[in-house]
Amino acid sequence: MMLKPSIDTLLDKVPSKYSLVILEAKRAHELEAGAAATQEFKSVKSTLRALEEIESGNVVIHPDPAGKREAVRRRAEEERLRKEEEERKIKAQIAREKEEGEKI
Repeated sequence: MMLKPSIDTLLDKVPSKYSLVILEAKRAHELEAGAAATQEFKSVKSTLRALEEIESGNVVIHPDPAGKREAVRRRAEEERLRKEEEERKIKAQIAREKEEGEKI
């Protein structure tokens, strides 16, 4: 039984077998978690779907992993700050409404 896509075509897309396995596992987890697919699949299993995406070139190793991690951290921090600001506004609105209610 031949693996489709073949290991040779996959290794043309990534530098090593280790990188291939890590990329495939990460993408398979993303697909299992509900990430949007980049193409139509022949396979049913998420691991084989990830390999199909790697073979087609839709999923690649990020050229600057440290930069990507920093960008993800920055986005998470911005999201946290946005939520805190939204919560602060809601609390201020509640305090104002409570104050106005006591005046009446």
